[in-house]
Amino acid sequence: MKLSVKLDTFEGPLDLLLHLIDKNKVNIYDIPIAQITDQYMEYVGKMEKEDLELVSEFLVMAATLLSIKAKMLLPAEKDEEGEEVDPREELVARLVEYKLYKTMAQELKECYLGADRTMFKEPTIPREVAAYQEPVDLDRLLDGITLQRLQDVFQMVMRRQVDKIDPIRSKFGNIKRDPVRLSHKLGYIFDYADTHKSFSFSDLLEQQNTKADVVVTFLACLELIKVGRLLVRQEETFAEIYLDWNEDCANQITKEDMEQYD
Repeated sequence: MKLSVKLDTFEGPLDLLLHLIDKNKVNIYDIPIAQITDQYMEYVGKMEKEDLELVSEFLVMAATLLSIKAKMLLPAEKDEEGEEVDPREELVARLVEYKLYKTMAQELKECYLGADRTMFKEPTIPREVAAYQEPVDLDRLLDGITLQRLQDVFQMVMRRQVDKIDPIRSKFGNIKRDPVRLSHKLGYIFDYADTHKSFSFSDLLEQQNTKADVVVTFLACLELIKVGRLLVRQEETFAEIYLDWNEDCANQITKEDMEQYD
């Protein structure tokens, strides 16, 4: 019986074996190894001019078939349980697995070719239905919840909060804006000078309530001294410092002008 096939029809030796099994209409689990081997060898004999790397795969399978054919002629081997070992068993398993993957590949190919004829319709679910949420079953939600478990969860959350605290930054205080404004103290000195044309520096500072008031009042005095509205005099070293209000100052800065210092 002559077999005429083309190499590019098959993707490998297993593909050729499946073709021979289908062509001869034999059971894959009971392969007539002698018949299939003869047909396979006839095909391999026509591959002399084909690619050597591709031919080598078919030659390896040919050697496997000849080995199985030789074992079929010998007395059957037995395994440890005393049952006969079929030399075709491993080859059959490979053929079954290959046939499975080949069938799956064919189905995927058909799905791919038919995908361009498939159309999808956008969902037309009413907004009210899409927004519907199933009511929460409180009994199911709280099933298995005990006071001890709630206590454990609470302790775990508290530990996480403690772990988030930076041991260094947590000791930093908050810097608040000083409520004492320079413009206010400048206005205060203007009012004070209306009734005290000449006054001691210590008397002025004694009128202040806090350290911030003292500091800002001191800065206000320096600012007025700089523009010439206040004149400073001291009789001797370490003596009392007196401030005189200068009505004739060339820089006639007014109380309203003090707002610009904030």
